[in-house]
Amino acid sequence: MPYCTEADLIDRYGAPLLVDLTDRGETATGEIDSAVVAQAIAEADALIDGYLAVRYRLPLSVVPPQIAPLSRQIAIYRLHVFEANDKITEEHREALRQLQQIAAGAVRLEAEGVTPATTGGGGARMVDRARPMTAENLKGFI
Repeated sequence: MPYCTEADLIDRYGAPLLVDLTDRGETATGEIDSAVVAQAIAEADALIDGYLAVRYRLPLSVVPPQIAPLSRQIAIYRLHVFEANDKITEEHREALRQLQQIAAGAVRLEAEGVTPATTGGGGARMVDRARPMTAENLKGFI
């Protein structure tokens, strides 16, 4: 399940920008190329999953509200063939910073986490040394 859709990108950035970024054919059609948009969204989601896999089980059963904006920001940046404007570049950097914070555990999502690996033993273990003085070896002294 993608974290954002083409409609989300249109709502956030507008159809004219998406037409400019995706209409890459020999002859301009003046329409959004949905295949190009889907590829950018898939790449953004794969990047997000790479960061989330450290702490959360994938696929996420419920997508936390923090993830969709990150997916939009990364996808629109990936759609730029040439240099993106300063605002989109800064949003992309901020999205990557947030993903790093999520992976490090500084930002917590309301999602099911990864079960930590166990070492096989749990609890405290006590090992006592052999007792040098016992009732048997002290016979005659007691």
